[in-house]
Amino acid sequence: MTERLDGVIVATALPYAEDPAAPAGLRVDLDRYAEHCRWLVDSGCRGVGPNGSLGEYSSLTDAERRAVARAAVDAVGDDGVVVVGVHGPGWHQAKAWAEQAAEDGAHGVLCLPPTMYRANTAEVVRHFAEVASVGLPVMVYNNPIDTKVDLTPDLIAELAQIDNVVAVKEFSGDVRRVLEIRERAPGLTVVAGADDVALESLLMGATGWFAGFPNVFPAESVRLFELALSGDLKAARALYEPMVAAFRWDSRTEFVQAIKRAMDLVGRYGGPCRPPRGPLTDDQLAALDADMRRAMGGR
Repeated sequence: MTERLDGVIVATALPYAEDPAAPAGLRVDLDRYAEHCRWLVDSGCRGVGPNGSLGEYSSLTDAERRAVARAAVDAVGDDGVVVVGVHGPGWHQAKAWAEQAAEDGAHGVLCLPPTMYRANTAEVVRHFAEVASVGLPVMVYNNPIDTKVDLTPDLIAELAQIDNVVAVKEFSGDVRRVLEIRERAPGLTVVAGADDVALESLLMGATGWFAGFPNVFPAESVRLFELALSGDLKAARALYEPMVAAFRWDSRTEFVQAIKRAMDLVGRYGGPCRPPRGPLTDDQLAALDADMRRAMGGR
């Protein structure tokens, strides 16, 4: 498998339009979503990731979830990669989503361990082996905060032996793991998964960034990625440090609402979220807006 699933791939936020007939009164706006995917690739990002946590996959119907993935594939075309989130409670569900992603022309899939269940090691390995058997490149997603399953470097090394497992999105926040994973699974692409440790992860050898805030700052994020990989620490820090306070929202419970709000602030459309996500409080809005002013250079 030659596809490494590296570079800056954006975990895309999903726009809704008001519609009383839709779930929670919000209809997925596929036209606006396709435009956003195209804008991200045209801004220099390598690709997009529909149906991730930021894409509110768990709030979508099955039909909506597939339509979102198809819209991303059609919008990106031959100009980037589409890595579809295939998260599911069991491997049979995740594998079915991977099969649909393959049918629809995706370049790879992003997969959590079993959701809604604290799986043991054997169950985790089986889960990813079944998803990988579909044949698409698989990016394993370590998010122990939400899944309560920690894909430790030892376990990642075991998963790396599965055919078609090519990358790991590391969201634990522990940048020490980047080098340890590279040592234990040298053929695996290590992908920065949390925006507020992106530079640190890239400097330690990550070669991908599966990111949230590039929805807001795509060109700047690509520039940061390039500076980090080239070793230009001075220029990378000058770009990163004003933005990192905003980036910290990517690791908070309200990250979806925060990134959509940040999109609104820079003139993109973020819009509302479906339940269970509610609006940000006044205090949260004030703090986020202050962090965004700093990231935007005082604008």
